[in-house]
Amino acid sequence: MHCIGVNILIIFKNRSPTCWGGVQISTFAGLSDAGTRPGENRINSCMEKTIEQFQQVVQHCRDLFVKKTADYGTAWRILRPASITDQLYIKALRIRSIEEKGMQKVDDPVEGEFVGLVNYSILALIQLSIPDDAPLELRAEEVAELFDRHTAENLRLLQAKNHDYGEAWRLMRVSSMTDLILQKLLRIKQIEDNAGQTLVSEGLEANYRDIINYAVFALIRLNESKAITTQASTP
Repeated sequence: MHCIGVNILIIFKNRSPTCWGGVQISTFAGLSDAGTRPGENRINSCMEKTIEQFQQVVQHCRDLFVKKTADYGTAWRILRPASITDQLYIKALRIRSIEEKGMQKVDDPVEGEFVGLVNYSILALIQLSIPDDAPLELRAEEVAELFDRHTAENLRLLQAKNHDYGEAWRLMRVSSMTDLILQKLLRIKQIEDNAGQTLVSEGLEANYRDIINYAVFALIRLNESKAITTQASTP
């Protein structure tokens, strides 16, 4: 069985999960003679698949980001952080509304909104990272470099969390990812209202990075579901 987005849970007594993909596959938890857990190669294979899918989704987001920069320049630089947050919030609310209604009247697919969540979160991170006196118009090469820098950090974060949690995110519904994104945005709005100050909580950057990864996870799951549907309908 492969790491695919099928909502099946297979559990055997006295076994532990090794591979997640909407499918939880279990193998004996004991060590083999070689000192490695059976299924360890499968775990690594699943994580490698996740990294590959992450990079594919991010590349698609980057292509759109670069093309829009070519068309509009960096007009988004005029936006204050709260304005970017509100744009993100609107996109996430539209996704949730469509999920709850089960239909939409505007043709723009929800996948495009998740891509928007990735790219607007990158915009927010860029705005937070560059000096206040930076020019409004940035060179296209500089913007692409900043995009790559931030997505590389998100990939590092993904790898670290996957090490600790395994592929547990694959058992989440896309609607749950939407809710978590909205939760992160509400936290960001509160932090902004508090002038960026927190007492014990994560700051703005950590929340934007979580939004990026949840949006990428949602796009991976949606792409997998489409692939399965297409495969099932093929004679």
